[in-house]
Amino acid sequence: MRFPRSCGILLHPTSFPSRYGTGDLGNEAKTFIDFLVNTNQTIWQVLPLGPTGYGNSPYASYSAFAGSSYLISLDKLAEKGLLQNKEVRMAELPVTTKAEYEKSYILKDALYRKASDGFYAGLTKEESAKLNKFKKANKFWLDDYCLFMACSLLNQKKPWNLWEKGLAQREKGALKEFKKEYEELIKHQLWMQYEFFNQWYELKSYANEKGVRVIGDIPIFVDHNSADVWANPSYFAVDKQGNRKLVAGVPPDYFSETGQLWGNPLYNWKTLEKDGFSWWIERFRQMFELYDAIRVDHFRGFDAYWEVKANEKTAIKGRWVKAPGQKLFETIKAKLGELPIIAEDLGVMTPSVEALRDGFNFPGMKIIQFAFDSDSSNDFLPHNYSQNSVAYTGTHDNDTSIGWYKLAPEIQKHRMREYTRSNGDEVEWELIRLALLSVSDQAIIPLQDYMSLDTEHRMNLPATVGNNWLWRYTPEMLEGVDRDRIRGLVELSNRKAADSSD
Repeated sequence: MRFPRSCGILLHPTSFPSRYGTGDLGNEAKTFIDFLVNTNQTIWQVLPLGPTGYGNSPYASYSAFAGSSYLISLDKLAEKGLLQNKEVRMAELPVTTKAEYEKSYILKDALYRKASDGFYAGLTKEESAKLNKFKKANKFWLDDYCLFMACSLLNQKKPWNLWEKGLAQREKGALKEFKKEYEELIKHQLWMQYEFFNQWYELKSYANEKGVRVIGDIPIFVDHNSADVWANPSYFAVDKQGNRKLVAGVPPDYFSETGQLWGNPLYNWKTLEKDGFSWWIERFRQMFELYDAIRVDHFRGFDAYWEVKANEKTAIKGRWVKAPGQKLFETIKAKLGELPIIAEDLGVMTPSVEALRDGFNFPGMKIIQFAFDSDSSNDFLPHNYSQNSVAYTGTHDNDTSIGWYKLAPEIQKHRMREYTRSNGDEVEWELIRLALLSVSDQAIIPLQDYMSLDTEHRMNLPATVGNNWLWRYTPEMLEGVDRDRIRGLVELSNRKAADSSD
């Protein structure tokens, strides 16, 4: 579908400057939304919000449906009376530009448990009704997820196929016994999901009331060590013991000479299709409730996906396999109506991928950092854009614009200077200007570029581990952004909302 001419910022909630080691859904999130409103922007794009495992990647989650409990705001829990202010202060950590995930998790875990105990101890009839409504609305995935996480924690978060056989294979007797013995732990997992979604919907309502649309992100694949694969193994390429047989990735591309070996189990598409794509319908249904629109990561995988044997060390040795994307999106549209989707159409594109995207009128992505490695026919140069597209200076997988320019070959720097008629001294603002002045219906800029930050502040370097997903800003950094300059570009590019006021 087409979106209104507009602009906004790409920023994950973990990047907010909360006092608890990593960003959350508390007051700093609202401060950021106020910043968007103050600069006449109407889009906030986030990365996936699911519970993350090793490496803290939003794209490697324990569930395709659940929310990350570590995004729950401690301040909000104190406001509800579930924690005392002095208890919350004990969890404070220095506000820096790097997240302190492990320290934060340890401190938060104890407080979440205390808040959960308090919630159940003081459960009113009204609150109990709300909790039951939440359980009913999310029955498709919620019980399996809570049970999975309880099992995972008691197995030191080992992959589920390495658990005791009865739990790994979901034998009725083993599950019944586990539920009885660890009822309190399962209830705690339930409360964390209930609280996460309450806080998220409150924040989304705050954004929507101020004219800001929230764009979410749906990874095409799910993590092997997830409630999704554990509860629905027939939908995935795993053997009877739960071991992966075929995994996902991409061949060599912009980001890696050896491709990217993601390791996610591939789908058994024939089984999914025979079941009427019910799992996918429920997944998209929830996403359209959580967000105003969604970016579908690795969209080309719905047309054809890169299949690699699970024992391979890189993604080089693989093959393209056709996927039933046309049938899938037709089915989802028939069930759910209009699809507010942005297609992440980067990497190796084919006419059939483009036909799938254009057939459903999904806008694609245009990354300006990719625009200067060839001649004037480059698809990423703004003069070659279509209106039904989204312009970015870069994404979470790119360097910041300043970092990109510093490391770019001299020929690309020259082409950028020629195209922008500039000397390259303010490359980030030149690329922002190109994105906003383009014909693309939407222009979305990573916050790091508005802050004029270098490589040290990039969010992710694909195909690497150990130093990703850490970036945060400080309150002073947001205060220092040139708001007048942003407002001027939004006005000049005709991306200001019709009812926005200066």
